[in-house]
Amino acid sequence: MLFNSFAFCFVFFPLVTAAYFLLPHRYRWALLLGASCWFYMAFVPVYILILAFTILVDYVAGLLIEGSTGRRRKAWLVASIVANLGVLAFFKYYAFLDQSIAALLQAAGLAYAPTDLGILLPIGLSFHTFQSLSYTIEVYRGHQKAERRPGLFALYVMFYPQLVAGPIERPGNLLNQLDHVHRWDHARVVHGLQQMLWGFFKKLVIADRCAVVVDHVYADPQAFGGAATLLATYLFALQIYCDFSGYTDIALGAARVMGFDLMVNFRTPYRSASISEFWSRWHISLSSWFRDYVYIPLGGNRVVRWRWYMNLLLVFLLSGLWHGASWTYVAWGGVHGLYLIGAIALAGVRGRVVRFLGLHRHPRLDRALDVIITVHLVVAGWVFFRAATFADAWAVLGSWLRPDAWWTGFAGLVHELGAGIVLTTVVLAVGFVGLDPWGDALAKGERRIAGRPLRYAWFGALLAACLVLGQYGSAMFIYFQF
Repeated sequence: MLFNSFAFCFVFFPLVTAAYFLLPHRYRWALLLGASCWFYMAFVPVYILILAFTILVDYVAGLLIEGSTGRRRKAWLVASIVANLGVLAFFKYYAFLDQSIAALLQAAGLAYAPTDLGILLPIGLSFHTFQSLSYTIEVYRGHQKAERRPGLFALYVMFYPQLVAGPIERPGNLLNQLDHVHRWDHARVVHGLQQMLWGFFKKLVIADRCAVVVDHVYADPQAFGGAATLLATYLFALQIYCDFSGYTDIALGAARVMGFDLMVNFRTPYRSASISEFWSRWHISLSSWFRDYVYIPLGGNRVVRWRWYMNLLLVFLLSGLWHGASWTYVAWGGVHGLYLIGAIALAGVRGRVVRFLGLHRHPRLDRALDVIITVHLVVAGWVFFRAATFADAWAVLGSWLRPDAWWTGFAGLVHELGAGIVLTTVVLAVGFVGLDPWGDALAKGERRIAGRPLRYAWFGALLAACLVLGQYGSAMFIYFQF
């Protein structure tokens, strides 16, 4: 079930929320678990069996890990990891690996035909796999008590607001909240609804409008020059941010209405002054997951420099692969890994350049320039994320270096989509860039508008924008495919 659907907004969410507060506390977990199962089965019902398998494996593994010592304790953790990653590998990466092997063998002159098993990727598989894994790892580390109640553990994995696209919750936060008694709190409910509205605005008004231009250009990037591909890439940077963070705001808001606090997943990432800062603001639940469970166990930065570089690169290659079963995603992750390695290796050079230019005496200007550079590095990386193939990615990047064909296809783009649509999209995108920090702080409750009339005007304007300017048709959220 999509958040941006009539069924969710006007049937599922209000009914589940009302029933949650009307029921006695001891029955609420069952309501939420049943509602979460219904929510997930609205996509492909049979795939709930995959969730049931991983839930059963990790529930039992948690108990066995807590009750064991020494090698047996570690063996149960390994069994949990193998089972979870095995399911993920089969459903998400089998076809990718099979096709990659076929291409490699065919390049070597050997005949091999990939086998199509007709496997469909379950919605949000990577998210709930990582969330379930974090539970067994935390139990193994002694940071979390094993949950004895199977229903409550199942709800931890399947909690509907963040089931499909995160944030990837740790048991120390969400699982421990499921026992709390949540009473109706008018201020909290209003705050949650306001955050949901901000998420709907980002999805319907910004992301889905940007998608119209982005999809048109990236469907055949070889047909366009630099002006069109650069515009589409800038718009994609906004599309993916507003699409994913919009989902997150709806999820956090829906959970907050019922009294739950989910972790913040985005903090205006395009205002970062370095790639390292960007990853501390973008998809925080995933970047912190890789940091805590992969990067630090590998040694992090507490090793010799070349190992440190390899640790960074490996983590980002894995992060790229997590996003999708395609070499373009791996390349996108690798690009960010190389960005970070380059920043570390060239830190001394950058410091000398800053002092030579006198920027150390103007810290605001220095940061502004760093933000501009960082944003454009991130935007260039998004090309690999969005392009269907490497050929398409090189076509987009190459078009920026051909001034003689800069305007190729641009007039056709405007004509086919309509000048009004393109202009409205650009104006909304530019306006959102300036509005986002303020709107984000309001949505998170970190800032308030003084005076009730102004608050009503702000949220009324967001609602009106969704109704008048929103792109409807229940477009899938981008990160559902991961």
